[in-house]
Amino acid sequence: MSELSLPNCVREFRLERGWSQSELARRSGISRTAVSAIEIQRLTPSVSAALALAAALECRVEDLFGVSTEHRSPVNWAWPVAQAACRFWRAEIDGKRFLYPAEATSFVALPHDGIAGAGYIQSERNDRATETLVLASCDPAAALLASEYSHRTGLRLLVLGRASRAALKLLGDGLVHAAGVHLSKSRSQAGNAKQVRSQLGSGFTLLHVARWDEGLALGQVQTATTVTDAVSGRLRWIGREVGSGARECLDEVLQDRAAPKRLARDHRGVADAIRNGWADAGICLRLVAEEAGLRFLSVRQESYDIVFRTAAAQEPRVRALISVIRSPQFRRTLSELPGYDTKATGELAEC
Repeated sequence: MSELSLPNCVREFRLERGWSQSELARRSGISRTAVSAIEIQRLTPSVSAALALAAALECRVEDLFGVSTEHRSPVNWAWPVAQAACRFWRAEIDGKRFLYPAEATSFVALPHDGIAGAGYIQSERNDRATETLVLASCDPAAALLASEYSHRTGLRLLVLGRASRAALKLLGDGLVHAAGVHLSKSRSQAGNAKQVRSQLGSGFTLLHVARWDEGLALGQVQTATTVTDAVSGRLRWIGREVGSGARECLDEVLQDRAAPKRLARDHRGVADAIRNGWADAGICLRLVAEEAGLRFLSVRQESYDIVFRTAAAQEPRVRALISVIRSPQFRRTLSELPGYDTKATGELAEC
């Protein structure tokens, strides 16, 4: 082998398969030291070594080596993307590595892990797939959890904004580690557990985060003093998608009235629509209404829980999540938010 460097993406292909350098060395028949030197471009492989690496990684030699700066690692998207090139985050779930297309989020700003297009990764930063926990949730306070998770553990929490039933579907499909749900007005966790069993079956655990106050947000110029007054008035309503806890609360409030045609994607979207004058009323959390300077009429108290597979309870990232949520610092921060009750925060219950 020559000691002249040659750009390559051996490491990217190896990590996509979840292999160590020793495993790749065993499969290709070259030494682990040589694999390491090739990956950091301190060693250019001979023709036979390059062919052996390509055969082990089931790709072409030109996919691994060349003068191009593009990394030609295959892409395994969590779900289809429409863009020709897309920024992504990467995470490993149950031994499988997925790329998550970067999306607009109000939860926490995370640098993207790379850019992919045309079926291949074009550029990539340090791989943090095994250090990333993916949570699908609509909790507007999830940024606080992500920050505390990173600070206390050194791991990364990727929060994807999803309504409760959409979050549960991602969990059932094996595309997230955990899902946040609020689908019952019950004071206990039993209501959420029933909904989880109905959608996913058994084998899941609920981690209680808080009981929160959900209700009707109104613009300051609105004069309604009760929910009944608001429903009977001539107000422009902003709705939420079917499958969200807010939509179930809205249906409870409107009863036989038709649901609004205009929908917001999350709690803050509802508040923004009202604050900007596009609607007069909508359902969201007390926290969001007060942050936006809106009036708030409480409708119900709900349990907000995080659901994960019981079999994953000892996975380090999941254990870290439980530890952070149970920590005095996080519980104290959460309890200071309007409408969040943390008396039972951290309790576990199997579905």
